[in-house]
Amino acid sequence: MATETKTGLDQQTIDIIKATVPVLEEHGTEITKVFYQRMFEGHPELKNIFNQTNQRKGDQSKALAGAVYAAAYNIDKLETILPTVKQISQKHKSLNIQPEHYPIVGKYLLLAMKEVLGDAADDAVIGAWERAYGVIASVFIETEKSMYKEMTDTVGGWTGFRNFKVIKKVKESDVITSFYFEPADNNPFPSYQAGQYITVKAEIEGEPHVHLRQYSLSCAPDEGYYRISVKREDAINHQPAGIVSNYLHETLDVGSILPITAPSGDFVLNQTDDRPLVLMSGGVGLTPMMSMLETVVKQQPEREVYFIHAAQSGNVHAMRDAVKEITDNSSHVSSFVIYDRPTNEDKLMNNHDKEGYIDEEWLTSVLPSYDANFYFCGPAPFMRAMYQLLKGRQVEDCNINYEFFGPASSITG
Repeated sequence: MATETKTGLDQQTIDIIKATVPVLEEHGTEITKVFYQRMFEGHPELKNIFNQTNQRKGDQSKALAGAVYAAAYNIDKLETILPTVKQISQKHKSLNIQPEHYPIVGKYLLLAMKEVLGDAADDAVIGAWERAYGVIASVFIETEKSMYKEMTDTVGGWTGFRNFKVIKKVKESDVITSFYFEPADNNPFPSYQAGQYITVKAEIEGEPHVHLRQYSLSCAPDEGYYRISVKREDAINHQPAGIVSNYLHETLDVGSILPITAPSGDFVLNQTDDRPLVLMSGGVGLTPMMSMLETVVKQQPEREVYFIHAAQSGNVHAMRDAVKEITDNSSHVSSFVIYDRPTNEDKLMNNHDKEGYIDEEWLTSVLPSYDANFYFCGPAPFMRAMYQLLKGRQVEDCNINYEFFGPASSITG
């Protein structure tokens, strides 16, 4: 007689799920690729939710494979993956994922497993996974239900998309432009935590489906508006131009209307910690760092802050003057600029503190110690380098905070 566990799954089911972990490690990405292909064939309307650029790059398949693997490995102790569940649920909330989406995902995930694994996915394996998926899905549904309720209970809060109006458009560099938003209905709208993001809905003429993109809010909360700062992604090295970023740069102007979601995300500034705060960014990754910087100087004015930004050159360096003004007006803020390829003007004007990259020797020379709270954001190679640098200095995971919308293994692996 099978015994039940606190997940509601019998031991035989758990044993089967755990036994499939090595198979998932080997075939997980292939399974999820087939899953997305089959699901979009059966439900093309879901292309309006999932980022098709990430689909082409394979990022979404890798992320889903990692989540499935983690759930399988911890099926008898799902509480250990609750932080991951909450992180993914924040993304789901920003995309307005609903309970009715989960049975669709489950159906095509099981079909993909059967297609890829063949005879290895017999009736016992598929049956076990069907039961396990039901448990895992219920954890996500309940978590997201709580998040949606919290937002609707907030003054000015909403679920789904709400129209906001562009009230200001500012060119920050050759490639980055800031957009300032207020609600089109002029009704109240909620605050947020420094580091969170919103999802924008771009309905672009000639495009077969809606495009959803996440952009970090780039200013401190409670300024009377939301602000995002968007890098225009140009076509380069056989990579096509960014559909949404170019749409925003070229089409959105003062008075334009854009549907957005309420703020989401768990990459947020810890204001209960009074140790030194180190904010490191690469390229457009400075957007959540700016929100954190503007927030900490207002709410923790005595806290030591080290703001370190890496860019290719001064031409693409956004918000330099804003950071300089904050640094000049606060004795507790130190800021540093690193250019990979400084221009002759950068060199002549001493626009940067270091040429090249952020390395351990230099970082050690500007920080008083590594007993600090670190936040960083930027392109994947930058993120990987910062993570490895900090781990090499024995900085604990609880003090390493980063924002990355792809699979974490590409940063920490």
